[in-house]
Amino acid sequence: MCLSRPGSGRELLSAIRSCLLTNAGLMIDSFLDSQMFAKAFTPNFYLEPVDNELQLRIGTPSPAAPKDKRILVIGGGVSGMTSAWALMDQGYDVTILSDRWADRKNRITSQIAGALWEYPPAVCGKHTDAISLCHSKGWAMTSYKIFEQIVTKLGETDGIDHGVRMRIANFFFDTPLEARPDQLEKWEEICSLSHTIKGLKRSADLIQHHSVDQKAGMKDAYQLLSPAVDTDVYMMWLHFVLSCKGATFVTERIKGSLLDQEEELLSRFDAYAIINATGLSALELAGDETVYPLRGAIIRVKNDGTKFPKLTEALAVTHDETYGTDEDMVFIVPRNDNILILGGITEPNEWNLNLTVDTPVIKRMRERCNAFVPGLENAEYDDETDLLQGLRPFRGSNVRVERETAPRKDGSHSRIVHTYGQGGSGFSLSFGCAGTVVSLVQEIEASKPPAKMELVNAVCY
Repeated sequence: MCLSRPGSGRELLSAIRSCLLTNAGLMIDSFLDSQMFAKAFTPNFYLEPVDNELQLRIGTPSPAAPKDKRILVIGGGVSGMTSAWALMDQGYDVTILSDRWADRKNRITSQIAGALWEYPPAVCGKHTDAISLCHSKGWAMTSYKIFEQIVTKLGETDGIDHGVRMRIANFFFDTPLEARPDQLEKWEEICSLSHTIKGLKRSADLIQHHSVDQKAGMKDAYQLLSPAVDTDVYMMWLHFVLSCKGATFVTERIKGSLLDQEEELLSRFDAYAIINATGLSALELAGDETVYPLRGAIIRVKNDGTKFPKLTEALAVTHDETYGTDEDMVFIVPRNDNILILGGITEPNEWNLNLTVDTPVIKRMRERCNAFVPGLENAEYDDETDLLQGLRPFRGSNVRVERETAPRKDGSHSRIVHTYGQGGSGFSLSFGCAGTVVSLVQEIEASKPPAKMELVNAVCY
C-alpha cells in the first residue's frame, strides 16, 4: 500500500501490523482512531471522478476548495465504507455510524460475502429489474477497474495487505450457452468488454481441465480474470485507509424511520446529508417493505495442497431462479493463499442463522462442491471456523442508489441518499455505487430535485 509518513515511522507501522493481524479482532477502535495514527500515515492514493466514473489515482490530490460539509454515512459494511472513502476524497468530512464493525470473532455481513467479482447478474441470484441491472453493469465495471488498480498500483508495502487478488474465475453450465439465451447474452457482453476484462476463454475443455466429475453434468464453460477479495483483510484495510484519511467512527444503532428523524440526525452530527447504506436495516430505516434476506453460507477449508491439489482458480455454477433448482449453485473460491471457501445456498426470507456443517442443506452444498474438485471430500476445516453464514440484503426491485423522494416534515427536499439492496454483489458494485452516491450528494448541493433511478441515466454496457 502506498503511504506517505514523516520520518521512518517503522516502529509505529510494526505496531499497526501486529494490531491488524491479531486473532483477537480486526479492529481496535481506540488505536485506529488516534490522532497520532491519522497524522503519522497518509494514504498516497485517492479516488477521483472522471467522466462520472470513479478512478484510483496515485499521488497527492490537488487541494480542493473546502467543502465545509460533513456527511453522515450510516452503515459499516463495504457499501457504506466505500461511499465514505469516495466522499472524503472529494473534500467532505465524513462520520461513519454503525452498530458493528469488522471483527474476526463476530463477522459482519460484508466479511461473510463470497466477494468474487462478477459481471451482473451474479451467481447467487438473477437481477429481474431492468433499471437496476442496467445500472449494475456500469457499477460493476467501475469496481473491476478500481480493484485491478488496487492490485497493480498499490501492491503490498511493509506487510500491510489490502486482500485483493486477480484470479482466474471459471463458470460452468449444464447446457451449451446457446441453450441459455440469457447466459449467452451475458457472455457476449463480457466479450465486448475484453479491453477491460482480461483472460477471456470459452471452451468445454475447461470441464476436463479442472477434472470436474461427469456426474456434475457440465456441458459448457468460460473463464475470465476476476478480482477476488479476502473480506477480513480488505474490510480491515478499508477501515485503516479511512482512519488515516480522518474519518470519524461512531458505534451506535439507529432505529426507526430515517426520514422522520432526518433533521435531528443532521443537527446532532452537524451533517449536511445522510447516506443510508444499512443493507437489511433499510426495511426499517427507509420503510422499504420490499427488502428481504437471502440466506447464504460458506464452508472454510484448508487449501494447502496436502489433502487435495491446491486451488488457485475459482470454480462456479450460477444459480438462476428462472432455471434449474433451488440447490444448483456451486461456488469454490480461494479466499487467500491458505483458505478455500465453498458455497453456496440461496434461501429467500430465511432470517435464522442456525446452520451447521451437519445441517442437511449444508451437507448437500458440500457434496456439490466435492464433485468439482478431486479429493475435496478429504479437505480439513479451517482451524478458526468451519462455517460462516449471513443474510444477503436483497430488494424487490434489486439495487437502490438514489435520493429520498419523499419530502421532509417541513416540505423541503430530503437530504438522504440511499445505497442498499446490492444483495450478493456488494463488493462487485461497491466503487460504482460509491461514485453515484457522490454525484447524488453533489445534486443536493446544486439544489436539484430528487428523482428515481431511470434507464436513461444509466450506462448500459
